[in-house]
Amino acid sequence: MEKIKLGTSDLHVSKICLGTMTFGEQNTEAEGHSQLDYALERGINFIDTAELYPVMPSAETYSSTESIIGNWLKKSGQRKNVVLATKIAGPSKFMTWIRNGENNFDRKNIRAAVEASLKRLQTDYIDLYQLHWPSRNVPVFGQLFFNPEHDRPCVAIEETLHVLQELIAEGKIRYIGVSNESSWGVSEFVHRSQAMGLPRIVSIQNGYHLANRSFESGLDETCYHEEVGMLAYSPLAFGQLTGKYIENPQAEGRLTHFPANWSPRYLRPLVLEATKRYMKIAKDNGMTATQLALAWCYTRWFIASTIIGATSIDQLAYDIDAYSIKLSDDVVKQINAVHAEFMNPGQ
Repeated sequence: MEKIKLGTSDLHVSKICLGTMTFGEQNTEAEGHSQLDYALERGINFIDTAELYPVMPSAETYSSTESIIGNWLKKSGQRKNVVLATKIAGPSKFMTWIRNGENNFDRKNIRAAVEASLKRLQTDYIDLYQLHWPSRNVPVFGQLFFNPEHDRPCVAIEETLHVLQELIAEGKIRYIGVSNESSWGVSEFVHRSQAMGLPRIVSIQNGYHLANRSFESGLDETCYHEEVGMLAYSPLAFGQLTGKYIENPQAEGRLTHFPANWSPRYLRPLVLEATKRYMKIAKDNGMTATQLALAWCYTRWFIASTIIGATSIDQLAYDIDAYSIKLSDDVVKQINAVHAEFMNPGQ
């Protein structure tokens, strides 16, 4: 598995990252450990998690994914062989179980979150510490447009960076990244760090897949010039791009396992229509829809690493195997034609 330098850091991460948000909900601890073992056997050294995982978030399961990974790190002795990434949850009026619903990116909350993650992960340091979503008003998780009327009090970017600088100096985290960010946000983080001598973000973790290529509308240019590595999540759009829900609307997976109102962007009619078109392209070119969708992400020049998640070893193996597929210019042309007709329906 190819490994590349992540942004301006000295972290060298595999082109595929193991996502773990099923651990503790759709996967047992034993199954999670098996996935971690298998991923390393296949050359993956990059593991991504978050304090709020597993999904969908709940008070009952909150933080159990980090605990599962921590038990594996202790048992396996593999800490020095992995690049470990986790995230602090941003402000949310719904997840009141996270620090009494008062979470934000200030000193009190960041320090509490880091200390708790270190304890659960049973490690002395976190390689990549990410802000899960912005403190300020930003359209995320299916919201399509910025609305200034939704602005809310937020923690200043430089205040957040000062706290993260302290934690880096203490050796508790090595590098920092953002997630679900905008082009403006990335630019502000970079420029504030440059102007004030504060830590520089090295990565952005945003959704990217055939039904949501919005990263290509300016964020790609911003991240290229600012040397911020893109970590693409949901490359299969919660399984929609596999085509299994087209063939059987009740197929087992996240879109049927959880309430429909949790991820409605993947259920929009235009997403289904686009998926059918991608399924045909895949079939006409001797691939499955899953292989087409993953190969698309694996071969984009602006993606440092693609985060994949699975509920079985067989599924994980299949998704990793798709890394060997290189899309022809003709297939890329066909994909772009569908994209031109169905522009980011799953954004």
